[in-house]
Amino acid sequence: MLKKLWAVAAVATLTLVWTLAAQSPAQKAIEDSLKAMGLTEVKTLTIWGEGGDGAVGQQRNQNGDYWRWYNNADFERGFDFDAKAFRTKRVRWEGANPPGGGNGTTTPAPMQNQNQITQINNFNAEVEAAMTPVGFLKMAMSHETKLTTKLEGGKQWKVLSWEMTGGQGKATYPTTLSGYIDAAGLVQKVEVLISHDFLGDISWNAQFTGWKDFHGVKFPSKIVQRQWTPKIFELSVSNVRVNEPVNLTPAAAAAGKGAPGGAGAAKGGAAPGGAGPGGAGAAKGPAAPAGPLSEDLGGGFWLVTGGYATIVADFKDYVMLVELGSNDDRTEQVLAEAKRLVPNKPIRYVINTHFHFDHTGGLRAAVAAGVTIVTHQSNKGLYEKVMANPHKLIPDKLEMTKPRPLAKVQYAGEKNVFTDGTHTIETYHLEGSTHNDGMLIVWLPQQKILLNGDEFNVNNVEPTAPVDNPNGYQVNLLAQIERLKLDVQRHIPVHLPAGGRKVSAQELRYMAGRQ
Repeated sequence: MLKKLWAVAAVATLTLVWTLAAQSPAQKAIEDSLKAMGLTEVKTLTIWGEGGDGAVGQQRNQNGDYWRWYNNADFERGFDFDAKAFRTKRVRWEGANPPGGGNGTTTPAPMQNQNQITQINNFNAEVEAAMTPVGFLKMAMSHETKLTTKLEGGKQWKVLSWEMTGGQGKATYPTTLSGYIDAAGLVQKVEVLISHDFLGDISWNAQFTGWKDFHGVKFPSKIVQRQWTPKIFELSVSNVRVNEPVNLTPAAAAAGKGAPGGAGAAKGGAAPGGAGPGGAGAAKGPAAPAGPLSEDLGGGFWLVTGGYATIVADFKDYVMLVELGSNDDRTEQVLAEAKRLVPNKPIRYVINTHFHFDHTGGLRAAVAAGVTIVTHQSNKGLYEKVMANPHKLIPDKLEMTKPRPLAKVQYAGEKNVFTDGTHTIETYHLEGSTHNDGMLIVWLPQQKILLNGDEFNVNNVEPTAPVDNPNGYQVNLLAQIERLKLDVQRHIPVHLPAGGRKVSAQELRYMAGRQ
């Protein structure tokens, strides 16, 4: 009998030893962290709070601490980790005062009730789910997660990480998502490197601070997400509940109104509503068109179409470009077309109307080609800093050029004149712009043509009379043209109208509510 008991004990001991040996260091770190937060049996997690989110690359002032900002009230996000989905409910409205920036007009973004569901089935959605301590640990359980240690900020961290495929479509790249766990077992930071056409390789990260006890669960009272350095999401957490049902029924379908997701249906991006590499700060710009077409504007100037508008100017000793598209591919097309139109002259300058990413994404290729950027002085130092960023996740022309050139940037003030005595281009800082504080408009005095980069984006149907409730952008642009006494006969919006129609001065007057 004694021998049998020893035999049973030996088997039990072997089983225990085998179980402990089978648990990897990463698994143990995950379980220890969940235990430290009181969440060893978590199936669902719902958080409530107040905060805001940003439209990446669309802010009015590019030197601020956040991208274009929207307020979020009554924020509620519920995760169902078994269903691999989360629901976001919030009341969202204009956060900037005064309102401004891209993704809208001079009127404040209206208050909207948003109720949306995100399936955790793509890169952006998985990163967003991991941007809470619990979400990160639950995501870590479903990957081949590795555990390392790292000394950072004078502290020793346990770092859990796994490999991911970032981007979308053909523009994908390998990257690593990592979470930093402190000595108390709390996840304090999550980060992943993402690719961006203008910024290069940048950090998308979340910081967790102000840990509190919520109904026996330890959770941060403050969550801040950033892409590069500005904020894209901020939440002051007021309540946390675990293992309560999360309703994943699409709101519109539940109401019998059609498409799943309801107002503001999630796109799988960070802080749904504009942020993240799937939103305004897309990892890769729109695909380049089949090829550019050129319209002769007279006097050695051409309009290149087939994408965002670019003007090619044939100066005596060089070529100057006005504006480029949103990615390398478009820039390569424009450079090739400029060389075809004006062979045997260096392309020396490109005028950039403003900082927003759909107007800067192609600048890295221009720098690689040795072109000097002309931009408003409010961007001083910023473009040089951005162009120095590595871009190894999806190597671009600048990254692959050896030796890697430094950006050459020339800063424009209130008025700048470029002339060789025969050909002239003038730039003006647009006073009163609420789209971007550093907005330049570009005047061709001999052609009597004005190019703008978002102040007058025309409708496909030309107006035949003054519009009611005119957009403040157009009202201000017309007022500034009159103040500067520019005899504009034709407008070229960088966002060209459909069909290639020419935009008259009268059209702006009508859009500004004038006869």
